[in-house]
Formats: sequence, structure tokens, C-alpha cells
Amino acid sequence: MALSMSNLSVGDTYTECLVEDLKRTQIVQYAGTSGDYNPLHTDEVFTTEVAGYPSVFAHGMLTMGMTGRMLTNYVGDGRLTKYGVRFTNQVWPGDTLNSTATVESVEDGVVNLEVKTTNQDGSVVLSGYAAARVD
Repeated sequence: MALSMSNLSVGDTYTECLVEDLKRTQIVQYAGTSGDYNPLHTDEVFTTEVAGYPSVFAHGMLTMGMTGRMLTNYVGDGRLTKYGVRFTNQVWPGDTLNSTATVESVEDGVVNLEVKTTNQDGSVVLSGYAAARVD
């Protein structure tokens, strides 16, 4: 069923698993696709010995992109009018990410959503907002 103003209510939620057991390969593939070769995402020795992190970690924009896919799965392609996020925690290899969109308001043909992506421990790794046109 397509989203419409008549079948949306404040508080409605849509949840989707974005990735189970994120692989280092996926992080490196994203680096290649985006052109962002920051060693924090690709070089284990640099990340652990120089920067002091326990491991490489995912690009924030990888998490944002996966969360954006959840949104378009929910509202439909070509319907997003706004999408903004804040990265709140790192995403590590092995993480499982779930994302939820919660309806905050529906008016004048637009649904406003609160967006949260969490890891397997329930820690929020991304929080944000989105708006989409609805019929």
C-alpha cells in the first residue's frame, strides 16, 4: 500500500534492518565508491597505532546512505524533500544496524519523520529528520 495522508498517524513507525554484521569489505568498497580513503576507515595499523581507535570504522555517510535507503523504501522513490542527520556514535565492523522512521506530523501533503539508526546494543549511531510528499 502506498503511503497516503489517510493511512498515516502521528507516532506510526517503520523499522528496517540496514545491515547485519557489517564487513570491513563493505567499508572499503564504500571508500572506493565515494573516493574517501581516510585511513581511519581503511588502514587498521594507522587507526589502532596512530589514531588510537580499537579498529577501523565506517564512514558516517555510509550509515547515512543506508538509512536513506530505508526512508525511500518507506515513503517511495522521489518523495523525500528533506533529509538531515547527526552522527552520534561510530559504526564498527561486525555491527548490525536497524533504522526507524517515526511520524511526527502529517499536513499539507507532507509527512515529517524523526529518524534513528541504532546498533545491535541499542546505541544510537545516527539521529535525524526527513520530510516526504504523500498523496
